[in-house]
Amino acid sequence: MAVVEMKRIHVYALKNNRKKILEMLQRRAVVEVDTPEEASLGEAKGPFSKTDTASARLTFEKNVQLIGSAVETLDSYAPPQKSMLAMLEGRTGVNAHQVQQTAEAAPEVAKIAANIVALGKRVNDQQAEIARLEAQLEALKPWMGLDISMRTVGTNSTSVFIGTFPEELTAGEIKTRLAAALPDVPGVEAEVVSTQPQQTCAFIVCLGRVGSKVEAALRGMGFTYPAAPSKKPPAQRAEDLQARIAAAQKDIEDAGREIASYAGRRQELLFTSDYYSMRANKYQVLGDLWQSPHVFYLTGYVAAPRAPALQRELEEKYQAFVEVETPAEGEELPIQLQNGFFAAPVEGVIEGYSLPGKHEVDPSKVMCVFYYVLFGMMLSDAAYGFLISLCTGIVLLKFKNIEESLRKTMRMFFFCGLSTMFWGVLFGSYFGDAIDVVANTFFGANIHVQPLWFAPLEQPMRLMLFSFLLGIIHLFAGLAMQIYQLCRRGKYLDALYDSGFWYMLVGGLIIALVSLDMFQEMMGLSLAIPPIVTTIALVFAAIGAVGIVATSGRESRGVKRFLKGLYGLYGVSSWLSDILSYSRLLALGLATGVIAQVFNMLGTMAGGGPVGVALFIVVFLIGHVLNLLINLLGAYVHTNRLQYVEFFGKFYEGGGRKFEPFAAKTKYFKITEE
Repeated sequence: MAVVEMKRIHVYALKNNRKKILEMLQRRAVVEVDTPEEASLGEAKGPFSKTDTASARLTFEKNVQLIGSAVETLDSYAPPQKSMLAMLEGRTGVNAHQVQQTAEAAPEVAKIAANIVALGKRVNDQQAEIARLEAQLEALKPWMGLDISMRTVGTNSTSVFIGTFPEELTAGEIKTRLAAALPDVPGVEAEVVSTQPQQTCAFIVCLGRVGSKVEAALRGMGFTYPAAPSKKPPAQRAEDLQARIAAAQKDIEDAGREIASYAGRRQELLFTSDYYSMRANKYQVLGDLWQSPHVFYLTGYVAAPRAPALQRELEEKYQAFVEVETPAEGEELPIQLQNGFFAAPVEGVIEGYSLPGKHEVDPSKVMCVFYYVLFGMMLSDAAYGFLISLCTGIVLLKFKNIEESLRKTMRMFFFCGLSTMFWGVLFGSYFGDAIDVVANTFFGANIHVQPLWFAPLEQPMRLMLFSFLLGIIHLFAGLAMQIYQLCRRGKYLDALYDSGFWYMLVGGLIIALVSLDMFQEMMGLSLAIPPIVTTIALVFAAIGAVGIVATSGRESRGVKRFLKGLYGLYGVSSWLSDILSYSRLLALGLATGVIAQVFNMLGTMAGGGPVGVALFIVVFLIGHVLNLLINLLGAYVHTNRLQYVEFFGKFYEGGGRKFEPFAAKTKYFKITEE
């Protein structure tokens, strides 16, 4: 199938060409570097050693983080203007000359990023300072009536106590309690500055010689001193705090304006971030290379179709010595899928499960047919399919620079939309029965759109039988894939044992079941199957059953082999559950149609007048948008499920490792060749 053949490439080149070769390979993105360990080199290691590039790589990574923080800060003060469809526009392409220009300007841009980050930190610090000053200002509010410093402790002949009580008290109550606690202490005066629930701010003065006694009595009443008393009177202190808050706010505004002034450098910052990411990746590879004082060695994997051109370029342009060889038999090779226009869109679905493992084929070309058919059958409304294909088609035509993975997804849903249209026409569903309802309610006409095949809501049993038939074909296709995989490895007997016998058993049982009168009556069928066909089917089923029992445990001997064979035959029950799983085609197809008809019916509740027209339009738009979105998600999930569990379960294990070439892994721009 379409798993790209991989070759191992060995490159020996002069060290003074190292930078140019690595940058060329990074732009081409065709080689996955695979550095051998020291033990595998043995005596061949000779004068080769690795260079420690961790420090340089860390510097580049820190610059990436610095610029990322700067852009985040810049966006908060000068948000970029993005359209709702910005994600479809893709990354801007830049060539090698522009990369070189960015490299020359990178140090200056890094300084700009550092300045933006510093300004952002200044803003944050000032905001924290404002919060602290406002907290102090809030704490001063109860003391605004005090016209002396809160740190006043008295004079030469008096003692002053400024603080709070944990309850609401009047001046008289304070003096009364002090008099009761200190009956022999005269001349104590109290003034309440302010009161709040469960708090009284007070000013108490007494003769200096009895100050210690009064303080002890006050503490017994729960008296506490302010946590941060001001040197100046509270009103004056409040003015100072407000002035400092105003200064901090002005500093924030100034810093914000300076940050916003860099809005025009945003693209430059983003590109420089990508440049430093490329440098970090390059230095990571550089640190893994084996190098001598004059030569360096690079090895890895390259797609076979790209190998000759790459070898020629390295040899002619950089005077490198290049070897391209077929990897060893037991070597775990990276996997790269390559399919045509119709099958490539489902590669993402396969990657979501797992890439093909060793000796497995790429199932894309077979799977894509079933994927589109099953998806369309689950949604099965011609109007919904038209909308899906229309929207995805517009995206594909208008946004030429869209990312390749997203392009494949759009193309997949485009084909799914076409399939949905096909099944919708066969089943006569156009926004459910919207054409019939609109004609009858608003125009008084009796128009009925006839399905090209049949209406599932009128003949659900027929749809269920067709769903099971489609499921059987899907499962048998999986068995055929298993036979193909085994035969291409020369394991013809294994193909017979592991798949051929199952064809006989399951196929024979299905024919025998369909020939039963009871089954035909239950399903509403009228098939004239000759008895000889039934007999042959049962014979084939028996041969298949015996073959499965005899070969399922062939790696064992004696009784254990027989028991394993019986357990293998028990797997026929999983076939039953697999076939029944395709009833979801019936369930989702009916759900789409029923929900659509319900919304059409709700829209006509007000009749055919102007109010009825307005209500119908609102209900129609909201209802069908919801129905489309919900069932689109359901069709996607359940179609994937039928591939992953039922189809892949017959032949596919996965476990392959994705081909990850040494490339310019950029976030905001993409490197293009001139």
